Amino acid sequence: MATFTDQVWEQAAALRQAIIDLPFNQELLAGTLPQEKFQFYMLQDSLYLEGYSRVLSLASAKAPDTDMMLEFSQAAQIALVVERSLHEGFFDQFGVEQSVIHAVEPSPTCLNYVNFLMTTGHNASHEETVAAILPCFWVYWEVGQYIHERAAADNPYRAWIDTYAGDEFADSVKRQISITDRLAADASPSRREAMANAFMQCTRFEWMFWDSAYAQESWPV
Repeated sequence: MATFTDQVWEQAAALRQAIIDLPFNQELLAGTLPQEKFQFYMLQDSLYLEGYSRVLSLASAKAPDTDMMLEFSQAAQIALVVERSLHEGFFDQFGVEQSVIHAVEPSPTCLNYVNFLMTTGHNASHEETVAAILPCFWVYWEVGQYIHERAAADNPYRAWIDTYAGDEFADSVKRQISITDRLAADASPSRREAMANAFMQCTRFEWMFWDSAYAQESWPV
């Protein structure tokens, strides 16, 4: 019998393919993505991860047992420490000044995504929060694997590619999938539906985030 995550992953199949097909990811794969677009993405991603780590901390606080608490608290720390190191490495490579990093404001898409996660974390059930968290893990792993299998060794974005295609990240994704299935197995049909909706909404936001980075999205007014 298919698990909950099997079902939502299949439900998101067309959207996942659309994410892979985005110009941002195809040009990142080819190593031809303009530096300014990747820099915009990394700056927005650093803002996103601050909010994402807070939602992971909320998931830890609401977790029904200590093992799950530890998993989400460790994930929150990784979002702040490990991925910050990845960002800082590229900022050094690109010569991005600290003043620029500290002055950046969230794009409309970044702000909307973070606000959706935070609202879910504060107001929705723990199960729905966990389902909303999952796409950021799982979609990045899929994109990282796809690009890693096809990118040249001298790709200028190799550090990013290796991070999300690596075994350590894969293990964390698998643990998140297992937690989501465990919670879904005990959830009511209506709660499972809410979980699926949250998963799909955040998968849409993943598409929007990469697309907005390629467009270097700004506020219209």
